[in-house]
Amino acid sequence: MNRREFITLIGGAAAAWPLAARAQQPRRMRRVGIVMPFAKGDSEGEARIRAFKQELAKLGWTDGGNIQFDERWPADNMDLVRSHAASLVASNPDIIVVAGGRIVPVLMRLTRSIPVVLPGQSDPVGVGWAQSLARPGGNVTGFTGFELSMLGKSLELLKQIAPATVRVALIYNPDNPNSVHYRSISEGASARLAIETVDHPIHGLADIDRAVASLADRGNSGIFFLPDITTNALRDDVVALVARRHIPAIYSDTFFVKIGGLAFYGPDRTDLFRRSAGYVDRILRGEKPGDLPFQQPTKYELIINRKAAKALGLELSPALLALADEVIE
Repeated sequence: MNRREFITLIGGAAAAWPLAARAQQPRRMRRVGIVMPFAKGDSEGEARIRAFKQELAKLGWTDGGNIQFDERWPADNMDLVRSHAASLVASNPDIIVVAGGRIVPVLMRLTRSIPVVLPGQSDPVGVGWAQSLARPGGNVTGFTGFELSMLGKSLELLKQIAPATVRVALIYNPDNPNSVHYRSISEGASARLAIETVDHPIHGLADIDRAVASLADRGNSGIFFLPDITTNALRDDVVALVARRHIPAIYSDTFFVKIGGLAFYGPDRTDLFRRSAGYVDRILRGEKPGDLPFQQPTKYELIINRKAAKALGLELSPALLALADEVIE
């Protein structure tokens, strides 16, 4: 090798070395904040976050590798919600994933710059979190928990399961900004079904107990537990109360039926968390949340607990059982 070739070789290697070194350097560690409306250790909440992280891993984001998670589990304690939200926003993560109709407004008041992904909110436009579903604008996007018309479908299914029902209590926390939309849609559907809907706003277990007791005294009543973190947090007590009073009820989350509740109709919420990982990936790679449309669920499930139906003396028709995605014996 002559001197010119040697110098050329060394020079080329020197020029290539910084490029190779940069290519081998890891990407900046990204931080994702998570706020869940469950207590830490809640099996259903943990399963949803596990599905979310597994999907992110498929997209190239590994926990402790190129991404870190800051998880907050305040359940229904709004003092904890406010405290966790404030400290999380102050830490300035790259993105925040949050569930819970009463938790989201707390974060919205604290930041309009940190991207926020919602894995299942009811009406983000109606409550002012987005300009439109197609183009949210601002810093929030995600997935709607269901089309509001599906609330009417829940009442229809309750009537099919318990045909003698002539009135249905709508149990909800009025502090949830979605509650006004829940009530209007449900009340609109009730006329078509010849059902009287009765508002029962609640803030805790004592309120739920009084509402359920008042229905038991009237007979031919049913209950629709509208989506809210209060009833979710009290689900064991709620299902026990309703069973003790022998009232047919339809719920807004699957875990009620798994522990003895009568029926659930709604989206696969774990799937919504899984799909939310795709939006987190796109935002971390540079897309703006305001440009990503809110997407609606692609699958709704009807789950019926046959044991609960038998305890209520309800005969489930073969057609209804065939309609169910899952029947718990």
